Amino acid sequence: MSHLVDSHCHLDFPSLAEDLDGVMDRAAAAGIGTMVTICTRVDRFAGILEIAERFAHVYCSVGLHPHDAAQEPDLTTDRLVELSRHDKVVGIGETGLDVHYDQSPRQTQAELFRRHIAASRETGLPLIVHSRAADEEMIDILRDEFAKGAFPGVMHCFSSGLELARAALEIGFYISFSGILTFKNADEVRDVAAEVPLDRLLVETDAPYLAPVPHRGKDNEPAFVAHTAAKLAEMRGLGSREVAELTSANFRRLFSKAA
Repeated sequence: MSHLVDSHCHLDFPSLAEDLDGVMDRAAAAGIGTMVTICTRVDRFAGILEIAERFAHVYCSVGLHPHDAAQEPDLTTDRLVELSRHDKVVGIGETGLDVHYDQSPRQTQAELFRRHIAASRETGLPLIVHSRAADEEMIDILRDEFAKGAFPGVMHCFSSGLELARAALEIGFYISFSGILTFKNADEVRDVAAEVPLDRLLVETDAPYLAPVPHRGKDNEPAFVAHTAAKLAEMRGLGSREVAELTSANFRRLFSKAA
């Protein structure tokens, strides 16, 4: 059996953390293997690392979510690099720009984003990028930074336009799709997913958020990534095993420290 990878979840968030053993059992039963539990606050990194150390098939990242950029404005590239040296840390982020909610000043978000990019460039670990309602600014920063030197990365939980997807693919990025792919009104996201090359596709839950149909409205969990993968298989005319194999191979290529 080919195991799926949940490339982006938040196992430290209460609805999952309170039932971690159950979450793991249900994921295993659904054919989910590796998971990456994503850091959103560096001041909470120790707890996230603890979860990754507890389970052999769970890895983690280190980074500061754009919502929280104003909470840790002095976070440095050096600090990110230092924390990323742990064997279980396989990515930098999540980081990026979120203009939809504007919970931190845009300039602060952009400055922190560039520091994460520098950490990714220095370590070779993939940048995990959150982008919402900021396509134009995101394209500008990615292209500007790429001109200074390449860095690997993924656009996580993709919900933006085709122009941003193409710009990300041009610099070698991967595109990850969440349960949004199954939502009735997500035609634009499905259009992007139909165009992304098969060797650049990833799947994720972003649990506990964005549970896919038929679980929409409930707390999401890694087991449910199977529904997103099934939708992707249907769209691309592939079998479920093929999607599991190709998205897992893509994950190992990008997140090579987890391979």
